[in-house]
Amino acid sequence: MQNPEKDDSQANAITTSDSSNSDNADHASPQDVIGQFFKDSPAEIPADFRCGFVAIVGRPNVGKSTLMNHLIGQKLSITSRKPQTTRHKIVGIDTRDNVQAVYVDTPGMHKKEVRAINKMMNRAASSALRDVNLVLFVVDSMKWVPDDELVLEKLKNADMPVIMVINKVDTIEEKRTLLPLIEQHGKRMKFSDIVPVSALRGANLEHLHEVIAKYLPFAPPMYAIDQLTDRSERFLASEIVREKIMRQLGEELPYDLAVQIESFKEEPATINEKTGKPKPACLYIDATILVERQGQKLIVIGDKGRKLKQIGMEARIDMEKMFEQKVMLTLWVKVKGGWSDDERALKSLGYSDI
Repeated sequence: MQNPEKDDSQANAITTSDSSNSDNADHASPQDVIGQFFKDSPAEIPADFRCGFVAIVGRPNVGKSTLMNHLIGQKLSITSRKPQTTRHKIVGIDTRDNVQAVYVDTPGMHKKEVRAINKMMNRAASSALRDVNLVLFVVDSMKWVPDDELVLEKLKNADMPVIMVINKVDTIEEKRTLLPLIEQHGKRMKFSDIVPVSALRGANLEHLHEVIAKYLPFAPPMYAIDQLTDRSERFLASEIVREKIMRQLGEELPYDLAVQIESFKEEPATINEKTGKPKPACLYIDATILVERQGQKLIVIGDKGRKLKQIGMEARIDMEKMFEQKVMLTLWVKVKGGWSDDERALKSLGYSDI
């Protein structure tokens, strides 16, 4: 690892790798007939097949990303206890039996639009309501706050079904209060359905799947059955790094922080000419962590680089599980002042409001 006290003109780096193999995730297979849709000689699509876009909206920190991850059975959106973890619209694709639901996880809508990044996140969340077939409005079972009201006002004129999902019901101690809570929320607007769940515990998600399917239009699948997202591997890698930063730093976390993938190269498996031993395929990823001030840089690096090393180790483990191969990850930390309040800089970093 390079010296953490180097000048800002050069970034601090740490490289992590491991030769151990990651476990392959098991995925449930939909009916065989669906798989034939995407073969050279596709089978006839059943007349009762349903497919559509489902926007997941709500204020920050109500569990939208956790809900999507559990609905599709795969971690795509990063999660943490810190509000506004999700900054981009993330698409997750869930194909089962005669249904394909294309979920759009959105940044939390909030009233406080201080900088360009906050405004862009709000616009991204609002734009997700365009051209979707169904909306899941996620709320926290324990509290209703002004930001919930902000989202509700945007949904009152929606021309598509809206399902309220009351999340975190596992935190309700008195279960007899759940029915009055549902009745109370039902008075806020005419929801197509109200479904209580615990996304984290997986409680009542099968019922939610059934309710969602009911409101999707009859249509052929838009994506291959084994496709989980429309996002690139580079994007997913940057989100993994950002999640590990958020989890490692906690309250110390600088909000003005972004991750940019500089290099994403795969080396195929080879045979060592001298030893004759096989060398496994390896994915080499270089990522830059951008902060706005020198003090933030020191926080991310940590004492003697320990924080940065731990971030890299945890990110690499998740990347090896996701990409199912060995990963060599190099992290750099750079100071780039003012990026979070500069719309041109935000767009160059992959942020978008559409």
